[in-house]
Parts: sequence; C-alpha cells; structure tokens
Amino acid sequence: MITALTNGRVLTDRGVVERRTVLIEGARIRDIVAPGDAPHDATVRDLQDGLLLPGFIDTQVNGGGGVLFGDTPTVDALRRIAAAHARFGTTGFLPTLISGDFALIRAAIAAVDTAIEAGVPGVLGIHIEGPFLNTARKGIHDASKFRPLDDEAFALLTSVKRGKTMVTLAPEQTTPQIIASLAKAGVIVSAGHTDGTYAQIHAALAHGLTGFTHLFNAMSPLRAREPGAVGAALDDAESYCGIIVDGKHVDPATLRIALRCKRADRVMLVTDAMPSVGAADKHFALQGRMITVKDGVCVAPDGTLAGSDLDMASAVRNTMSMLGLDIKTASEMAARNPAAFLGLSGELGAIRAGLRASLVCVDDALNVRELWIDGQPVRSA
Repeated sequence: MITALTNGRVLTDRGVVERRTVLIEGARIRDIVAPGDAPHDATVRDLQDGLLLPGFIDTQVNGGGGVLFGDTPTVDALRRIAAAHARFGTTGFLPTLISGDFALIRAAIAAVDTAIEAGVPGVLGIHIEGPFLNTARKGIHDASKFRPLDDEAFALLTSVKRGKTMVTLAPEQTTPQIIASLAKAGVIVSAGHTDGTYAQIHAALAHGLTGFTHLFNAMSPLRAREPGAVGAALDDAESYCGIIVDGKHVDPATLRIALRCKRADRVMLVTDAMPSVGAADKHFALQGRMITVKDGVCVAPDGTLAGSDLDMASAVRNTMSMLGLDIKTASEMAARNPAAFLGLSGELGAIRAGLRASLVCVDDALNVRELWIDGQPVRSA
C-alpha cells in the first residue's frame, strides 16, 4: 500500500519546494516525486496547500494531557502524553523523569520498554533528569532525592532494553571516567542542574558529554573570569544545546546572542512540558507542591519555574518570531537536530527517501492539520 501526499509544500533538505508529492510505503518515505509520477494505485491524500514538515522530536517531555509521567509511569500514561503532544506536531519524544528514587526510575524504564515493544506511537526512549544533580542548581527538583552516581545507579541507567536513554547529570557530581563509561554503554549524557566550572564541564565534554539540558536554566552562568557551564556550552563546537523558547525561561535576546556563538545545527528546541500541555486544567501537583500556570509559565508557590506549558508547534513559531529564524532553520531545530543528537539521523528528522514517515502538515500559522508517525495517520488527543 502506497500513500501519496499531494498538493502541499514540502520542506526538504533544500528548503520548501512546491509541486512535489511525498510517497509513503509502509513505515517509510519511498520517494519525493512530481505530482504526475505517483503510482496510479496509490491512496491519495490532498494536503490542500498545507506545509509538510518533518515531525517534531522533543527530548524533554515531563507530561501532557493532564498526566505527569513521574506520577504515573505506565504504558497508558505514555499513550495519553503522546496523544496530547501529537496535537502540536510532536511525532517522537523522550518521556522525562525528574529526580526520584530508584524504584520510580525502574518503573519508568519498564514502562518505556513495554511501550516501545507495544508500538506506542512516538516513544523513542527515556530521559532520566537526575537524581545526579547539584543542590546549588536544583531548580524545582527535590534535593532530598539527589545521590551519587555509584555502581547501582550505573547499572540502572544502562538497563534500558529498547529505545534511547538520555541522562541529565551535573558533571561535577561524578567523574569524567564514569561519564565515559556511560557514553560507551550507549547512554546519551547531558549536563544540567550543574554548578560546574568551565574546566569541569570541558573535561566532561572530552569524555563523552554531548548535550546541555535547557541551556541557561539551572546551570552556572557565563562570567568574566569563570565561563561556567554556559560558557563551556557556547565554546564547544560539537555539543548540542536544548533551549526552551517561550520568552519566559530565557530572554529572547539572550538566545539570539547564544545563536551567534553556537552553530544552529547544534541547537534543538525542547518544551520541558508538564501535564498542563494539551489539558484544560492548568494546575497540577509535582512532588507534593501545587504548580500553577501563570502567564504561560508553570510556577511553584515560591515562584520557582517548574517545567513549561509550551508545545513544540509554539516553540517553532516562537523561534521564528522571537529569534528571527526562517521556517527551515526553526524546523531543523525541532526535528533534524534532536534526531542527530539522539543518533537517529538515518531514521528521523527530515523528509527524505528511506527515512521513517513521521511527518506533520501545518498551515501558515503552524497550526497542525494532520500527523503521521511511521507512516500511520495519528489521531491526537
């Protein structure tokens, strides 16, 4: 069975092209052809001049649709979170677990393993954010859960059977050798909630650290005589930086300055989304504290930021309006770059023959019209 997506504008590696038809066969893109070159027996889907983009990939999703993964680490919760984010163009994501005890982490890993085995659309692995963090930069995390990255922790972090494992840690709370061992075992290591010095972060980068979790937030800042984690991130050419573009977590001017330091292909959009995304109720509990969405931001009673109410379509839209980037660059930050960070460039992140057909059709205002994950149309929440 071949599906032909016609009458749309397609974002290819060269930019947006018109009068092209994307052929889907099974789970993958078969080809991109002229409208008249589609097989005569193909099932035709008219995109009605919509813009076809690679599906968005979000490496930091705490929840959505009224569900917090850390409270309900189950396959059903993952289905609900995935459906909520599909409304906003997300075709792949890492359910994210903030600092908790090992029993919770084990349950979350088991849920992700089972969800991937069961084919829950969009689940690409797991992001374990903590508990190997620095109290000085704890943010909303419960510091009583923090602990050293010992042998038991290492075994747990390397126990995921399916999908990708991303771990956010404070490099100064462990050793370069442990980071190297995690990377060798296939774990994607990112720095976050860190008070590390430039030298400590630089050493971690030399031993397998490849990412920075929500750049600028909860990390040692760039100073005149101590560049800190931010300075190390901007100075390193190859590492990837996740950014939350909601105009609240980081001032847009700060992000524009960062983009003059960091190559655009090493920056990826993340939401750090909480249960409020895709839900009518804008209040939720997080580790015993009531979180409220105020002016588009999730905050604890003391004013501490607690993730976000941001979705990926809005993140792309904000990247264009706040940072002055074009649709190709903004889309790549939402799809190609996170795919590369996760080691999935040969599978996802672009509209190209041979890649998985995870696609989103949007209008000119980036409102989602239709969504496909691995070639299958997906009904969102």
